[in-house]
Amino acid sequence: MPRSYTRRSKKTGLAPGSAVHVGAKRSELVRISVIQYTEDTFVEKTVASAVDCHALETASAMTWIDVNGIHDVDLIEKMGNLYQLHPLTTEDIVNTEQRPKMEDYGDYLYIVLKTLGHVKGAGNLDSAQVSLILKRDLVISFQEAESDVFDSLRERLRKGKGRVRKMGSDYLAYGLMDCVVDRYFTVAEALSDRIEEVQEELVRQPSRGTLQDIYRIRHELVLLRKFVWPLRDFLSGMWRGETRLIEEQTRIYLRDVYDHAVQIIETTETLRETLSGMIDIYLSSVSNRMNEIMKVLTIIATIFIPLTFITGFYGMNFDKLPGKDSLEGFFATVVVMLSVAIGMLCFFRSKKWF
Repeated sequence: MPRSYTRRSKKTGLAPGSAVHVGAKRSELVRISVIQYTEDTFVEKTVASAVDCHALETASAMTWIDVNGIHDVDLIEKMGNLYQLHPLTTEDIVNTEQRPKMEDYGDYLYIVLKTLGHVKGAGNLDSAQVSLILKRDLVISFQEAESDVFDSLRERLRKGKGRVRKMGSDYLAYGLMDCVVDRYFTVAEALSDRIEEVQEELVRQPSRGTLQDIYRIRHELVLLRKFVWPLRDFLSGMWRGETRLIEEQTRIYLRDVYDHAVQIIETTETLRETLSGMIDIYLSSVSNRMNEIMKVLTIIATIFIPLTFITGFYGMNFDKLPGKDSLEGFFATVVVMLSVAIGMLCFFRSKKWF
């Protein structure tokens, strides 16, 4: 069933920075979770409003605010006002048609990512937008809806594993981006497995469903490629030192995410080439199958040409034809017709036409 979208045309004529939700219509309540931590402490809470969220902020701890749901435009605008976000940033957060990008506003970075995952039971690839605000000692993430994409990072924060509790907000932002990129690997592996299944079907007995599967996978690969290419571009700028909010010790980790993005792009290109070859194989297979069918029909038609001539000749309205009025003549005609048919089959076989 197609998703229901708010049209971009509703923004026509509005001033720049006007926040209008563009994306899937949702009715569930927005959920805001706040995680504050130091190397030795960890606190996790769920708050009801933007004001409550802002009241929890403290300079003595790192803060991660995760907003699940961006369809409540009033709440997002309040968050923007409390944390001094530019109106254009607020506008982009509620617009789910953004491409992956990174914008430097001086005192904060605005990062847009796209998460991918297969819908359980349906097998279709679904995408969702994630926006990150990176400030000193603060990271705010905005998700279209609640998901499990950041669960592994939350678990590491709870248990104090790894470097995340010891590093700054830039490392936390890196961890969030790394979770998204890791999900791309999962999607790419799933697409690779589906391609192998379609290849086996293509060898056994291709059908129209096979071609539909090929084009469906190809569409999903285009979607993956569309999200990864711009991600690679702005990751390159982040680890090369184009923003002062990224510490030097974090750049090496961003370079690692950049390398992962390059790997995904290379995998995507390889899979696309494989699919292109599969389409050629499918078309060749269908063409060969049609040729085989036409060959059989041609052989049958060719065999019946002399038989039709014989039956037509003896079916003429003449009274005096040799053997026309005798039983021996009937059997002789049948023998001749069978001999002609068998002789033609033997000839075709000797020519290896079938």
